[in-house]
Amino acid sequence: MEKLRMGVLGCSGHYALRVATPLKSSLLVEPYGIASRDIAKARAFAAKWDFSSAYGSYEEMLTDPKVDFIYNPLPNHLHFEYIKKAADAGKPILCEKPLCLNAGEAAEAAEHCKKKGVPLMEAFMYRLHPQWIRAAELVKAGELGKVMATSGVFSYDNTDAQNIRNMADYGGGAILDIGCYTVSSARLLMGEEPQRVICTLIRDPVYKTDILASAILDFGEGRTSTFTIGTQIYPYQQVNAYGTQGTLSVEVPFNMYGDVPGHVTVHTGVGTRLIETEIADQYLQEFDAFAEAVINKTGVPTPVSDAIANMAVLDALFASALSGKWETVMKY
Repeated sequence: MEKLRMGVLGCSGHYALRVATPLKSSLLVEPYGIASRDIAKARAFAAKWDFSSAYGSYEEMLTDPKVDFIYNPLPNHLHFEYIKKAADAGKPILCEKPLCLNAGEAAEAAEHCKKKGVPLMEAFMYRLHPQWIRAAELVKAGELGKVMATSGVFSYDNTDAQNIRNMADYGGGAILDIGCYTVSSARLLMGEEPQRVICTLIRDPVYKTDILASAILDFGEGRTSTFTIGTQIYPYQQVNAYGTQGTLSVEVPFNMYGDVPGHVTVHTGVGTRLIETEIADQYLQEFDAFAEAVINKTGVPTPVSDAIANMAVLDALFASALSGKWETVMKY
């Protein structure tokens, strides 16, 4: 099967660190074009990471008929604009999370892609890792009974003023960068959408980005998810689910390594077991799954409706932090 030629918007550090090496093993994706507003930077990136073509503008790459699909790892505030521009060029889009800055933008971007007839998927790579596929299977099978609550922690320590995660105008901050993961995993394990949320947060006095947030998601009937996220505290991550007949814990839920087995611990009345899932790189899984959907003209593995619903929860978290009250999660 001939590989799909991928065009990448921006000389992304994330791409270089986490995506470039796994994609060397892909049978479906060829890193073809890299675009930057600085052609010298694009050429250097292309030489280092084996891209065939370099472009001195994003628009130049979008108009290249040899590019089969677009990967968009640009700063968050540019996602909306370049999703629409890629769709206008007829290119399927795999866009980094969060899909946009708010649910309204996400819904508009999704509708625009639908009208242009191009697939759009939010790049939540963790959902494609075998440990999460297995965790979702256990919940669906009812091994935990009814999941009544989940808890999550996701944190790192980054005080670099030049890092886009610390730039408010670029869509930086904890909720958009990592809160999207804790919300997404909670929605997955609970199997439905929260009705309302309450959230507290603090902002960096200089960067003005949210650097620590804690929240409760209310799913109704007493079922809740809680989480804490931070960008200036000790790095840590874990997700737990608590059901009427058992519990489940994912040891490294989001930044899972690509060269060791995943670990899911399950406690039930029968006993406790540690499930080791197969070694897999979640970025390779993600790109190949997206490419396969494009090639076969089937639905992408994570539908864009999920991205919009996730964004709606993030909107409610920001609203609650501002109001100090419970805020309803809007439907789109």
